[in-house]
Amino acid sequence: MKWKEKLWRNKWQLLVLLLVLLVQCFYISQKQGYHMDELLTFELGNAEYNPWIVPTQPVGRLAKFMQEEIYADSLGETLSNLTDTVKDVLQNRGSSKLLSYQADVYEEPVWITREQFHDYITVGERDGFNYLSVYFNVKDDNHPPLYFMLVHTLSSVFRDRISPWMGCFFNLAAVLGCCILLFALGRLLAAHDLVEKRTGELWGLCSGLLYGCSSGAIAATVFIRMYEVLTFFCVLSLYLHLRKWLGGRASADAAGQTGKLPKERNGRDFTRQNKGLILVTMLGFWTQYFFLFYCLLLALVTVIVLLREGRKKECFCYLRSMVLAGIIGVGIYPFSVKHILTSGRGVEAIGNLLSGLAGYGERLTEFGKILLLRTFGQQGWGLAVLAVLVLAAVGMAVRRRHRGDRTAAADPPRVRRELAALLILPPLGYFLLAAKMSPYMVDRYIMPVFPFAAMGVSALLVYVLSHRRMAAVVLTMLLAAVNIRTYDGEYLYQGYSTQLAMAEVYRELPCICIYEGYGFYDNLLEFATYERTLLLKPSELEDRQAQDLETLEEAVVLIKQSADAEQALALLADYGLQPEQLLVRGSVYGDLLVYCTR
Repeated sequence: MKWKEKLWRNKWQLLVLLLVLLVQCFYISQKQGYHMDELLTFELGNAEYNPWIVPTQPVGRLAKFMQEEIYADSLGETLSNLTDTVKDVLQNRGSSKLLSYQADVYEEPVWITREQFHDYITVGERDGFNYLSVYFNVKDDNHPPLYFMLVHTLSSVFRDRISPWMGCFFNLAAVLGCCILLFALGRLLAAHDLVEKRTGELWGLCSGLLYGCSSGAIAATVFIRMYEVLTFFCVLSLYLHLRKWLGGRASADAAGQTGKLPKERNGRDFTRQNKGLILVTMLGFWTQYFFLFYCLLLALVTVIVLLREGRKKECFCYLRSMVLAGIIGVGIYPFSVKHILTSGRGVEAIGNLLSGLAGYGERLTEFGKILLLRTFGQQGWGLAVLAVLVLAAVGMAVRRRHRGDRTAAADPPRVRRELAALLILPPLGYFLLAAKMSPYMVDRYIMPVFPFAAMGVSALLVYVLSHRRMAAVVLTMLLAAVNIRTYDGEYLYQGYSTQLAMAEVYRELPCICIYEGYGFYDNLLEFATYERTLLLKPSELEDRQAQDLETLEEAVVLIKQSADAEQALALLADYGLQPEQLLVRGSVYGDLLVYCTR
């Protein structure tokens, strides 16, 4: 009977989770194409010891070494080769066979087969659950390895394929996890008498509903990167901190009443059983380095609160746990130090932080618009709703004072001020730091702020409609409906299926991709379909020494938006390839796809 009672008690929460699940699954099913960073997620997770596609070096040095020197027909022979290699490195260091091994590097870009591209982004029969490969690949990137390992795990279960579900699955689980944590936060505050029980339940319910159906959560789910998992660890970290802090206060209150501390605290404060807190801190750090923004600010506020309350022993134990988490986190992934301090993105972020306030107002404004859009679905609508809620909340507070409600008029107890600091200051600081240090003004860098924004809006709703609880739920559903209806489709790349279908039609032909920058990463699925692909910049096309283009009878030419289409076609004409049929113009990526013959 207990499980039935539990289900009945959580019926509204379960309905919210079901609604969120349906909304998120609908948008996942609408995803057709990928941002280049999303395909890099699959490549870094699944390309065996070969983190980058390089037109002049299709097979990396370590990948070639593994194929030619390590892998054998049997597991025993493979392990023997691996053991011999380790001994050789320990004995001969730089002159060992592994460290002196050379990759095949060509003077000009070479043709890359469909099988090679397929191997880049999928897991085959041999390389499943190879987390050492993921670790190696990501060390040359600017991100920690956890999310890529998660994607690699699912790719190892469903081999030789790629689909949006394989990347979005973990984001979907993280969104649902955030909703559950928001429900739990409301109940936690009610359990410690900071709000009434019904108010806590309502706040958690509205927060989960508003966040789970927001365009921010939708975007975070369909964007196959680590930002929604990062968001989950931020919210989970807050929940664990609040539970420990409030549990410690309850123990102190009990000691004040009885004259002694309870014999068994069950890890309710920071003095013991901090393993979960340490683990979550490490996992967040291994997910995305922006976790440090939130984690360090939350730690700072927690330390100040504990010291103000005279809980010095707890403060010491807490700091010890956080230092231990940092040591283990960096010790297991030492490349993080290089990523943060000396990598291109790390240097850029630090440079942005130290660059002064010039242009900071513009960045704050842009990120503020993104926050409004992703919280309410539309900027103007969101600003209007927020203004009405704030004015209504202020008016209600004033009316309570005029009615002589001394409880409402008095200064809030210290615990409420400290709670407000823990809830508001870390996400606010994260937003300010992300706006300052982010390389681009896009939504993914502030995705961890979205659930906290939903919590704030829900708090205003519940406060204004404290005696009209059903009205609060209805208005939250209205806000959620607007979000669902007005999602702008970012990260869905609808229309790419047409371009991919064209690759299937011409799959037996070679493809010539002409690009500038690194835009060809958008099209890896097409390259895994064509018989072979040649990746060329216009300058490389103009000066190509190989005779291969002069012997081609027909080919599909993919010209990226970054390249000059007229120049590219003129250069191909010099090799005798003339445009025969325009296949795709103005695709979701701005590509031009042309069938050319001799």
